[in-house]
Amino acid sequence: MGTLAKKAALAAGAVAAVLGVTWIAIGEDWRSLISNPPSDTNVLFWEQEQRDTGFRMLDKLPMLVKTSKIERSRDPRALPDGEPLDLGFDLDTYFKDNRIASVVILHNGKVRTEKYGLGFEADERWTSFSVAKSVTSTLVGAAIEDGYIESLDAPITDSITDLKGSAYEGVSVRQLLTMTSGVDWNEDYEDPNSDVAQFNLHTPEDPDMPVIVSYMKTLGRDAPAGERWLYSTGETNLIGILVTEATGKSLADYLSEKIWSVYGMEADATWLLGTDGQEISGCCIQATTRDFARFGQFILDGAMVDGERIVPDEWLGLATTKQADIGFPGAGYGYQWWTLDDGAFQARGIFGQGIFIDPERNLVIASNSSWSSALGARGGERDAREAFYKAVRDAVDREAGR
Repeated sequence: MGTLAKKAALAAGAVAAVLGVTWIAIGEDWRSLISNPPSDTNVLFWEQEQRDTGFRMLDKLPMLVKTSKIERSRDPRALPDGEPLDLGFDLDTYFKDNRIASVVILHNGKVRTEKYGLGFEADERWTSFSVAKSVTSTLVGAAIEDGYIESLDAPITDSITDLKGSAYEGVSVRQLLTMTSGVDWNEDYEDPNSDVAQFNLHTPEDPDMPVIVSYMKTLGRDAPAGERWLYSTGETNLIGILVTEATGKSLADYLSEKIWSVYGMEADATWLLGTDGQEISGCCIQATTRDFARFGQFILDGAMVDGERIVPDEWLGLATTKQADIGFPGAGYGYQWWTLDDGAFQARGIFGQGIFIDPERNLVIASNSSWSSALGARGGERDAREAFYKAVRDAVDREAGR
């Protein structure tokens, strides 16, 4: 081998060695993501391997999405360990069969079960999807308590004046919270032409108008306001605009001020931004599972910070009980919370994210997943989660001798 060839070989070997070290150093998450890069800018249409990694990497992909920071507490609230809860079934099998990334069960404020899967770890963040809706609802309550919002029965057009002349004329803030506006909306997660897939791609005619407001102005009316329930992420996004305009603060800053930093969340979180730089309030807070569990405990304990309730006294009683009939026996919809007639309620996000709260049993279950479909119907994951919730409640009842 000639001198030039030897130098080239040595250089190639050095580059290979550096790349090899870098490949190892970047960590498992990045290696997985590079091996299975997102095939679509819309997370609804990612493949399974992309979801498994991407859901815990969403706020690390600035080429795809932008986020705002939710500041953590400097004095994290402890989550003391309790005795392991005897669930009466194989948790490993449940995780494997249903692509579960994490579960944290709090009972009487103590961690009774904590487990992670899919390579996800306790100090990492996972995206919430529509669990964020219940957080946004709580910020509405805080804004009322702080005097920024006067009445739930006021027309939304009083606050978001750009909606005047649209199908939202005559729709109240309360009807947005309960998704009973009567305005048409398509929430089909598998249809690339649905409203939920298209709203963030919209270009406003007025560049000063929030994207979601401009998009929602184009929708027609499907029913009289207050007469039917229809699940609409777009309406939660309007609620976020209401809070932002009323408070003069970003949702991330207001969430940190009212809850995240003062209740004792241990890690910074992030909130997904739309193309206009506004938080997408119907989706996508990235946080640790332990902090999602803390949020559930915060709600369970009455939304109190240092002995002071941050929402009106009657807020949680209304927000977490049936305000709208969803056509399913024993269940309903409150103010952006899914409700059960037995008193339990939950925040739910597509692909298996959730915070389940059972006041009677002093129980919180926070979980994250990467289901095989958005609603978990085809693969049976949704039914398996309902069975899991029941098994946890039954285990608590057995301990109590009920």
